[in-house]
Amino acid sequence: MSSEYATFGLAPATRAGGVLAGGDHRARRDAVDFVVGGRPLLDRLSGLDAVSPIASDVPPAIFTAQVRSLLLEAEAPLDGGRHVIYGCPECESVECGAVTAVIESDGDDYVWRDFAWQTGERADLERNGYHGVGPFRFRGPEYRGALNSLLDGDAAARRRVLLIGARGAPLAKPAAALRAVGIGVDIARDTVGVPADELRSYGAVLFGRSVPDEARAAVRESFRGAGVDVPHVEGLAPIVPLLVAQIEHALDRSPRELRRLTGLVAADREAAVEVTSTCRVRLTAYRRDRLSRTRTHDLFDGILDPGHHRIPLTAKTAKKDSFLVARTSESVLVTALAH
Repeated sequence: MSSEYATFGLAPATRAGGVLAGGDHRARRDAVDFVVGGRPLLDRLSGLDAVSPIASDVPPAIFTAQVRSLLLEAEAPLDGGRHVIYGCPECESVECGAVTAVIESDGDDYVWRDFAWQTGERADLERNGYHGVGPFRFRGPEYRGALNSLLDGDAAARRRVLLIGARGAPLAKPAAALRAVGIGVDIARDTVGVPADELRSYGAVLFGRSVPDEARAAVRESFRGAGVDVPHVEGLAPIVPLLVAQIEHALDRSPRELRRLTGLVAADREAAVEVTSTCRVRLTAYRRDRLSRTRTHDLFDGILDPGHHRIPLTAKTAKKDSFLVARTSESVLVTALAH
């Protein structure tokens, strides 16, 4: 079987959750992406909102079974020796749509071929095949080493957030929104007396606006004493979707060089967005009016090619104290409008 060798690796990946315009929610999924030839395989499937089956929020037995299947140590889950490479982030049904491929061994090598979009028992390669993707040939030791490392280590990401506030009530709404997108939340006044093991379970800390500087410093010192380095997020404004987006960004564990969305700056009447590969980008503006009501404006929703892009802002979104959130299927960036 002829196909050129490609390197095989794994990298943390996130399907960003969040509170969207209109109050809809997207579930957050932390998973492992396949890095083929030094590039995330998902990048070759422009605009696809999907995650690999190796997700940190599935039960350990299912996680292990998924890895064993990719190692060909278990029977293929689909007809024709096909395996799910990327599936729906909201459910695990093939009927919802999935990217599948044949995985087979050739001597000591592993080959991924015949990629297709599949919604039923069998894949229609002629109609739904990804004809520009693969086949990929991986050297056995590299392939097995990467996948076996998932079974040797702790695959679960830290997906809990600690909200620090003098009063719990103002944090109740962002806490509920974070839980709705699949992020665990605890609310506390401080970290006095919290065991180090408990602090190590958090992936980020969000400070309420009323928390004084000395209390923030004490919390940071508690985490340093526990030997854990987590992002400490200062809430930009009491706008729930904005706070959720800030936490989503703080929890992003993927290497920066493998991200698609890498830049977001806004000033005066335009926003500058930088992407590294073709992907769908949604840009939303938030602000609080003088009656403390949240105003939301959808600015852009479309496919962007790699490079720098300038998106004009409207008069309503270019006001002082406006904030922008840029989203792809797997990442989020947040910025304040600079004047």
